Amino acid sequence: MPITNVVALSTEGWVGIVVGALALGVIATIVVFKLIPSFKRSSANKQAKQILRDAEIKAERIAKNAEIDAKQAAFESKQNAQNEIRQMKSEIQGEQAKLDLREQTIDARDNALLQKENALDAKNDDLKNQMASCDKKQAELDSKIDGIIVELEKVSGMSVKEAHAEIMARIESKMSAEIAAYIKNQEDEAEETAQAKATDLLGLACDRYAQEVTTERNVAVIALPTDELKGRIIGREGRNIRVLEQTLGVDLVIDDTPEVITISCFDPIRREIARRTMEYLVKDGRIQPGRIEEIAAKFKRDVQTETQKVGEDAAFKLGLPKISKELCGCLGRLKYRTSYGQNALQHSMEVASLTGMMAAELGLDQNLAKRAGLLHDIGKAVDFEQEGSHVQLGADLARKYGEPDVVINSIESHHGDVPAKYVIAHLVAAADTLSAARPGARSETMENYVKRITQLEDIAKTFDGVQQAYAMQAGREIRVMVIPERISDDQAVQMAVKMREKIESEMTYPGQIKVSVIREYRAVETAK
Repeated sequence: MPITNVVALSTEGWVGIVVGALALGVIATIVVFKLIPSFKRSSANKQAKQILRDAEIKAERIAKNAEIDAKQAAFESKQNAQNEIRQMKSEIQGEQAKLDLREQTIDARDNALLQKENALDAKNDDLKNQMASCDKKQAELDSKIDGIIVELEKVSGMSVKEAHAEIMARIESKMSAEIAAYIKNQEDEAEETAQAKATDLLGLACDRYAQEVTTERNVAVIALPTDELKGRIIGREGRNIRVLEQTLGVDLVIDDTPEVITISCFDPIRREIARRTMEYLVKDGRIQPGRIEEIAAKFKRDVQTETQKVGEDAAFKLGLPKISKELCGCLGRLKYRTSYGQNALQHSMEVASLTGMMAAELGLDQNLAKRAGLLHDIGKAVDFEQEGSHVQLGADLARKYGEPDVVINSIESHHGDVPAKYVIAHLVAAADTLSAARPGARSETMENYVKRITQLEDIAKTFDGVQQAYAMQAGREIRVMVIPERISDDQAVQMAVKMREKIESEMTYPGQIKVSVIREYRAVETAK
């Protein structure tokens, strides 16, 4: 074969090969483009199935966990409910036990009362029988006495009333001097036992004014917005009220009075701290043991600071030299102390002013006199906490903090417990009487004061032979001037006794009233 043919043939072969290759490439490309989406869909389907399987597994796991949690929560709820039921049953059993015990106590009391009632009925029947027998005997005696009286009237020729009047007149005429002498001797003996008599009279005065003074000194009332707060104040099983009473040192009275609780305490400082604490807690609303102790401690510090400042201000107002810090604190405590409604601090400052005025008139040390007057009742600041009278406690405080002997003697002698050694001590006693006795100083209205004074003078003027009667010292003394020609010395003594008895039976008054009957006879002549 010629080479040209071979070359031609080779060229045609390569061309055919190339064309075939291109055709195969095109076909392959078309096939690939058609097969790729199918592969992608297949892969996506596999991934979707895998995701679904994973989701189902997770869902099953979550469902199982949720079921376990639900069972756990249900179990815990059941346990809590059983614990609460068990606790409530225990509380109910405790209350039931208390009720059973109370019921048994009441039954025992009923039985005891029934026995007493039966015994009293038996005694009553016995007494009725005895009274009937006594009445019968009394009737027999009356009949016999009436017969004897009739016989005596026949013999004497006088009635019973006439005989009684005659006998009494003769006895009075014979015994007048002896009665007057006996009364005078009794008065002398009474003077020898003046201290005991004064103690009895003070006790009587305290009894007459016990209700007013107790209410004023021992009680403070707290208003509540609603009665619901009473339950919160008491707390669960009385926890809050126990903490309040132990922390504050007072008694809380929660009764049926609507929207009110009462604080009872003999110490005015503790009562003031309790009053402020309760008012704050009621306003704040958070009543818990920890909160109670925190607020009580705060107001205790506040009251201590306030009393210290009040005492220093009192000394400053009177222009006194420096008084010890401790005495100033005690002086400030008198702000919360009262006597018959009169504030003890104001009374002490008034006594200091009066004593200073009198001392200035006499040329004495005015500042020393004011100091003695201001501190004369200092013992009342601590007499709720310590044993002893306020006079003794005040003198001890003055000695402890280095007060002058004049001040100490003024404190000891202003109620007559010891003799007064200094003129200033006498002035303090006089100023103390003036401050307490002046009209309006204590809890008595002017109208009642005037009425009492008028009644006192009117009682004195009802006696025969009285010329004038004057009420002195704010009604603490009545001086009666008698006509000397009509009233003898012995009769003056008897008149004082009868007047004292009438005043005691017809009047109500604080303290004591001194009755002075004055008889003076003067013979006057003029030499010319």
